[in-house]
Amino acid sequence: MAEHVNIENRIWNPAEALERSRLTALQLERLRDLVERLDAVPFYREVFARHRIDRDSIRSLDDLRRLPFTTKADLREQYPLNMLAVPRQRLARIHGSSGTTGKPTFVAYTAEDLRQWAELCARFLTAGGLRSEHVVQVAFGYGLFTGGFGLHYGIEQVGATVIPAAAGNTPRQLALLQDLGADALVCTPSYALTIAETIRERQIDPDSLNLKFGHFGGEPWTEDMRLRIDRQLGIRAFNNYGLSEVIGPGVGGECLRRDGMHIQEDHFLVECIDPQTLEPVAPGQRGELVFTSLCKQAMPILRYRTRDLAALDDRPCPCGRTTIRMSRVTGRTDDMLIIRGVNVFPSQIEEALLRVEGTAPHYEIVVDRPGTLDELTVRVEIRPQDFSDEMRQMQQLRQRIDREIHSVAGLRANVELVRPQTLERFEGKAKRVNDRRGERNGKI
Repeated sequence: MAEHVNIENRIWNPAEALERSRLTALQLERLRDLVERLDAVPFYREVFARHRIDRDSIRSLDDLRRLPFTTKADLREQYPLNMLAVPRQRLARIHGSSGTTGKPTFVAYTAEDLRQWAELCARFLTAGGLRSEHVVQVAFGYGLFTGGFGLHYGIEQVGATVIPAAAGNTPRQLALLQDLGADALVCTPSYALTIAETIRERQIDPDSLNLKFGHFGGEPWTEDMRLRIDRQLGIRAFNNYGLSEVIGPGVGGECLRRDGMHIQEDHFLVECIDPQTLEPVAPGQRGELVFTSLCKQAMPILRYRTRDLAALDDRPCPCGRTTIRMSRVTGRTDDMLIIRGVNVFPSQIEEALLRVEGTAPHYEIVVDRPGTLDELTVRVEIRPQDFSDEMRQMQQLRQRIDREIHSVAGLRANVELVRPQTLERFEGKAKRVNDRRGERNGKI
């Protein structure tokens, strides 16, 4: 089981353990180079000219705050590839994010960008135990989504064997795990629990699999979910972070201590700001993450507002890495729900549910406004062994869930218990929120 997995601490690249003074000097030189290269991008060239910014005006990292933010809206306005800093003939690949909230965002890579991307993924994979003799099953989607390809080439960079299973078809995933004996699993955390659920349904002993650890990302997840994955799959689950606008997976990842994700600071400058005032928050305080890609060639980005909420930790890590660490993402500024004046994040609901014995890790948050007040309903699946036709038992479980939601999120919810296998399963990023308030107002 997970607590018996022995993983050796290794550092892939000495840059992960640079002295802070050397790292700061490297960041400043790369920031100056970046400003010079961004002059080739009309969007940035116009802003730089307006604020009289050039390479020579950047004298310290404090000058970063003089530079403009870049937002998702900016990228959409430059659709499809007007943010390129190199000629199109130099491009080696184009990826993109989903267009569920507007136009898709395309991101481009040169051959050197792809080499750097594989290197960055190799770093966090090694930090989480990957060695060249291991076999890794990648259950991420392969396509415009950056997750599958980024992890794939990072695994190959380490020298390990890749099983490119892609997303979905859970019975096939399980057959591959059994027949090919993967040491590690790569997918979203919610899909890892779907695989674990299938293992239980088929009465397969997790210890009969060869899995030792997993690298999960692509969506926010709680510490309680990590512990559940550890226990149900008998592995050690590691968190990693990335986003396509910056490079994809590889921006940060956990070491063996699993106490925050080390950000690859020789490649990325990170800030944590108050999303309202845009001022920096203190270390350890939650704020919105902002990233600058220092080395990307095709489509570098300056002070990108991620909308991801997390905290930064600049304390030394016993693993030997000197880079700053970020907490897990606890929510997004654009997925925060305001229910009767209370700010609620889906991750808070998940945290509450996973505290209650008897619930499955499958749920749906429904927000409605049948009259003048908002109503929050949380639909929760019950584990097969805990489902009962006895009204009293189900009512007690419903009350325990309501108390935990109130304790974590500060408001009451209508808790609806549903039978096992009722709610939708997700092969990629889980979609947990169904906000119907706009529909009732005629805004479809």
